[in-house]
Amino acid sequence: MSQARHFLDLSDAGGDAIAAMLADAQDRKSARRDWPKGRADDDHPLSGHVLAMIFEKNSTRTRVSFDIAMRQLGGSAFVLDSQTSQLGRGESIADTARVLSRMADAIMLRTDDHAKAEEMARHATVPVINGLTDRSHPCQIVADLLTIVENGKPLPGLEVAWLGDGNNVLHSVLEAAGIFKFNVRVGCPDGYAPDADFVRQAQEQGAQVAIGTNASEAAVGADVVITDTWISMGQDHADAKLAAMEPFRVDAALMQQARPDAILLHCLPAHVGDEVSEDVFEGPQSRVFDEAENRIHAQKSILRWCFGQL
Repeated sequence: MSQARHFLDLSDAGGDAIAAMLADAQDRKSARRDWPKGRADDDHPLSGHVLAMIFEKNSTRTRVSFDIAMRQLGGSAFVLDSQTSQLGRGESIADTARVLSRMADAIMLRTDDHAKAEEMARHATVPVINGLTDRSHPCQIVADLLTIVENGKPLPGLEVAWLGDGNNVLHSVLEAAGIFKFNVRVGCPDGYAPDADFVRQAQEQGAQVAIGTNASEAAVGADVVITDTWISMGQDHADAKLAAMEPFRVDAALMQQARPDAILLHCLPAHVGDEVSEDVFEGPQSRVFDEAENRIHAQKSILRWCFGQL
């Protein structure tokens, strides 16, 4: 229906655009060092623009980072949720998209079903951004890539170890691996592997992807070790899943399998003691709070790309 630039997955932008986002994010982050968080960038490139943020799942980092991102770009944002909007009373995604397209300049949606984001994009005439779905989490991975690059690690040929659940965040890691030609070794229990389509796509694009059930083997020689909460929002069968995940906890012994300068990433919120031990989470290799801050800078560049500024 529209020619709006949507960002539902990393492939919507592609490698050149994501590289431009990373460069832009680094430049803007550096330029505003020690500034108040609410001060707009000198060029305020989204002055007058408004972002509508729809939350059907709880959020801390996504909500705050997009709000602050719009402020720093000179624009503004407002929040809708199912409890306080007509979405909670059965108004369709299509109608919501058409209404918001006339009242805001872009839409960010954080929801359970990826099909909702796709439907929103089909009917919106403004950019739609995936703030998280059950399928993928592309905004998080742009922040992760920014954190990796900041730590002096080139993306082509990077060795990434993923430990734990083969979830939506891993799907976006695999998409990034295919785009930037880095390698991913996944250590996960039987029955919790990532979607085979994401694995196949990454491999077809030149990434080496190995799926195994041995945590130590996945971690050997890694430049980056990534984990995530074992029980995502809204999931049941927690007891059985927690038991299956126990051998994949990222602890000091596991980090010793990685390279000495390896870094730890975790998109948060963390359940310290479950997927990651406290000494690793709080240790010198952890970059989880740099990663969290980088959500702001990544979001700014994603927004600029959506508006055709990158």
